[in-house]
Amino acid sequence: MDEEKRVGHIMADLLIELFSEEIPARMQAKASDDLKRMMTEALKAAGLTFEAAEAFATPRRLALHVTGLPTSTPDISEERRGPRADAPEQAVAGFLRGAGVAREDLVEREDKKGTFLYAVIEKQGRAAADVVAEALEHTIRNFPWPKSQRWGAGNLKWVRPLHSIICLLDGTVVDMDVDGYRAGDSTSGHRFMAPGVFAVTGFADYKQKLLDHKVILDPARRQTLIRDTAQTLASAAGLDLVEDAGLFAEVAGLVEWPVPMIGSFDANFLAVPEEVLILTMKKDQKYFVTRDPATGRLANKFIFTANIKPSDDGSAITSGNQRVLAARLADAQFFYQQDLKGKLEDNLPALEDIVFHKDLGTVAERVERIRKLAVHLAPIVGCDPDDADRAAQLCKADLVSGMVYEFPEVQGVMGRYYALEQGESDAVADAIRDHYAPLGPNDECPSAPVSIAVALAEKLDTLVGFFGINQKPTGSKDPFALRRAALGVIRLLSEKNLRLPLKVGLKKSAKFYKFQLRGKVDWKSVFPGHEGLGYDIERDGDDIVIYEGAEEIQRFRKEVPIEVARLIDFTMLHTAGLLPFVEFFGDRLKVQQRDKGVRHDLIDAVFAKGDDDLVRILNRVSALSKFLESDDGANLLAGYKRAANILKKADESSFGDPIERDDMEPSEKSLFEAMFDIGDIVNAALKAEDFKKAMIMLAALRAPIDTFFEEVMVNADDVDIRRNRMAMLSTFCRAVDRVADFSLIEG
Repeated sequence: MDEEKRVGHIMADLLIELFSEEIPARMQAKASDDLKRMMTEALKAAGLTFEAAEAFATPRRLALHVTGLPTSTPDISEERRGPRADAPEQAVAGFLRGAGVAREDLVEREDKKGTFLYAVIEKQGRAAADVVAEALEHTIRNFPWPKSQRWGAGNLKWVRPLHSIICLLDGTVVDMDVDGYRAGDSTSGHRFMAPGVFAVTGFADYKQKLLDHKVILDPARRQTLIRDTAQTLASAAGLDLVEDAGLFAEVAGLVEWPVPMIGSFDANFLAVPEEVLILTMKKDQKYFVTRDPATGRLANKFIFTANIKPSDDGSAITSGNQRVLAARLADAQFFYQQDLKGKLEDNLPALEDIVFHKDLGTVAERVERIRKLAVHLAPIVGCDPDDADRAAQLCKADLVSGMVYEFPEVQGVMGRYYALEQGESDAVADAIRDHYAPLGPNDECPSAPVSIAVALAEKLDTLVGFFGINQKPTGSKDPFALRRAALGVIRLLSEKNLRLPLKVGLKKSAKFYKFQLRGKVDWKSVFPGHEGLGYDIERDGDDIVIYEGAEEIQRFRKEVPIEVARLIDFTMLHTAGLLPFVEFFGDRLKVQQRDKGVRHDLIDAVFAKGDDDLVRILNRVSALSKFLESDDGANLLAGYKRAANILKKADESSFGDPIERDDMEPSEKSLFEAMFDIGDIVNAALKAEDFKKAMIMLAALRAPIDTFFEEVMVNADDVDIRRNRMAMLSTFCRAVDRVADFSLIEG
């Protein structure tokens, strides 16, 4: 039997538990995945295969169960080639040291290149217990907790103080020690209901004894128990449970023995906006809310999850939770009632004291820019400019309300409630709530015109501002959420079919930054008695003019105060600095459309035409995609690629326009006529945005170009004929490129 174990014929189970103080619920899922990943990678790297591995987490423990693990790693026979047999002794000695063998262990072998020395290295397999001990110690010492701590006099780091380690291989304790924590076979049960220490012999015994000691090991089982019991309690009360998958998972990470119970609060609190009630119960107390199915409104009953089975009928625990929640709701009610004593516009002066960004001014200044831009966008989105102006004026006013100060998550939402209370129209109130949206790919886009105008203005102002001060996203870092803002603009324009060229909106936003900044410049103190600023920059009253193509601008920026430098930056954005924006939006559009199955190269090909109308771009991409899926499209692309390759190899980059010659081959003349026949039609179709028709007309070039390549020698001996044929290929490529830059299309 010992020999069988040595060669790894017997399969064993591995049980690991790392028992500690409470692990934050938000860290448990990743921690269990990390334990599984780190241990299984280490086992595989050592040559230990296994059947399955499963990790678990509770508030006080991480556990790993690995099945079908060999009791040793396999024996390895490795052959390593060394220097030639007649190599200098120094070279041979170096090889011996590297291979770890003696001179007499080498053998000589001949091949075509000569006689070489070979070392045959036999490595006996290692006991799996030794591999597990090393792997677990490395895992514990290098565990990737988001935050960790030291305790006592030791140097070990863990998320919370570690108490014990279980490491059993085939029922036997693995000999290992990590900073005085020796592996054993014992753990503890529920902190309150069964705190005693008990020993286990393997995973099945471990799992059952945990249950006996009031601990449910599997988080999925705890989560299911919480959900099912909560639904039962809600149904028994005639209510609907408000589903919240994230909260179910979080609560399952807070308890080892979940006992859901139902409580209630004073119905008077229902006068507080339900978003605040839900946030108070969910964020602060981890309670589940219920609704009255008859009205669809929140009910004054909530469901909480205790981590202990009550000794009575649960009255004491329920009463305690009700008292805590009542205090929280009373605070929320107080803030709400206090906020209602004033009006939103009363908060506007306070925005002057809040810095949006040190280089972009205050929130009050931001609001003024958003107002102007929203009014400009109003006719484009089809809303009343006065409504857009009013909504933009009030959109940030709730930031200084008591409720939002206490619950930042309800900014915008509370603004809507306060706006309705003071008599604002539904359109204005909804726009205050919706102007942050969409916050992500799954967030719903605003649909009301006023909401769209303010939401677009807010996002364009953000993008232009941070691009203007050179705070663009880099790599994975995007501290100002500019990628999210750009995706929001893309979704608002494309999903609502809004015909707003990007450059128009961006330039207008830059203009409002420019106007705001120029008012901060004290021209007399900066340039006393000097009208011209030099270096391709001139003053025009209280404004400055930057000539396109200025070469001295960056040098000049370093010579002026920061407020003038910022004014120059935004003036450049307003005039000619929008290329980085277009490229940025192109990248974001590719990310957004990739999830819809749209090829990135097609977006590149269309973007290369210089269009910045997202609706038109996506319509063109859609038509191009369908065209390339057809035989005509695929073959035309192949013909284009062939023509482009021939032109690349030619000496000249441009051959001008071809002429109709008397000595043209029939297939040559056919292509010549086809290109000029469709030219005006394709241009007209593109102008009318009938991209399908434009593609159909391009498809007419497929047969002529195929025949041309089959029957005509492009590189004819006659120079004039060759140049004319090259000109025809150049014209063909330009004709196709009217729709998109086919050189950027893969395939």
